[in-house]
Amino acid sequence: MTYDVAVVGAGAMGSAAARALAAAGREVVVLEQFTLGHERGGSHGATRLFRPAADDAEIAELTERARPLWRELEAESGETLLEETGGIDHGLSDAAVDVFRSLHAATGSVLTAAEAAERWPGFRFETPVLYQPGSGRLYADRTVHALQVVAARLGAEFRVQSPVRALRTYDGLVELDVPGGAVRARHVVLTAGPWTPRLADALVTLPPFKVTQEQPRFFTPVSDELEWPSFVHHGPTSYGLYEPGSGVKVGLHATGPEVDPDTRDFQPEPERDATLLRYVEEWFPGLDAGRSTAISCLYDNTPTSDFVIDRAGLVTVAAGFSGQGFKFVPLVGAFVRDLVTGAAKTPARFGFQR
Repeated sequence: MTYDVAVVGAGAMGSAAARALAAAGREVVVLEQFTLGHERGGSHGATRLFRPAADDAEIAELTERARPLWRELEAESGETLLEETGGIDHGLSDAAVDVFRSLHAATGSVLTAAEAAERWPGFRFETPVLYQPGSGRLYADRTVHALQVVAARLGAEFRVQSPVRALRTYDGLVELDVPGGAVRARHVVLTAGPWTPRLADALVTLPPFKVTQEQPRFFTPVSDELEWPSFVHHGPTSYGLYEPGSGVKVGLHATGPEVDPDTRDFQPEPERDATLLRYVEEWFPGLDAGRSTAISCLYDNTPTSDFVIDRAGLVTVAAGFSGQGFKFVPLVGAFVRDLVTGAAKTPARFGFQR
């Protein structure tokens, strides 16, 4: 059988692409090297931040384009996926605060450090605090499952334990070598996270990718009365949010060691872990730094941290989403659909050529 589209990787982006393409009437097969919902890539875990960028107009606009698509997915799946708990940024320069005021005047506000500390005493602030009530948390594992259920309902086929060993194009088709025999498709979508560059190497030229193992922690609040919006601190760059049942997740952004995704050990690197604990002690009076649980996640990023969402011939790539990509999941699915069908292109900043 020859499929219209073969999607490689059944994480959040691959599952979103499968849903969008199946909804557009394409025959889709999704090839996943592990099992659905595995913990080896960048899509696992319970929660992610949903936050319009404080000082990037294009990212802020794309976030607002994604918001109604999250609501559509919730309606299709019957799941709660996005909760608007509010979100804060602090540690930004005066210039960035001015940009925030111009971009988010209708949807956000600027508080002094004292005003913010009175409202959120679990944090320590030294600069103005940017507040966006429409920010919040996304439920990650729940989202991936919802996408897969909806995609399968629309006719997409998911094959697990199907690692793609090689792929090549010939005679207007793409042939993918997988256990049990080759799969042929008229188009291939590569959404394999940190494994994407290896697969794409023979067919398209990508920007260089850096793959790191990040090591945030869940911390126990000192009081159940404290309020925890999602947050980004720009002073070192850190991020976090409250996750029901687990505590407050705090991580230092993009500081982990480079790893091979096939051989990562999931263990925190001691010096970086100690840095995180000291940071929490200094900046979070509302958290007990002595009561926490280490977790591990995988980043794959380009040098500019911009995503790659582009097409060359029979190949479309969507990768490099670590740090702020999850909030765009349904929008990325739509971008991939439009690239495959020829309906539209994605923003130039996400192209192969930078």
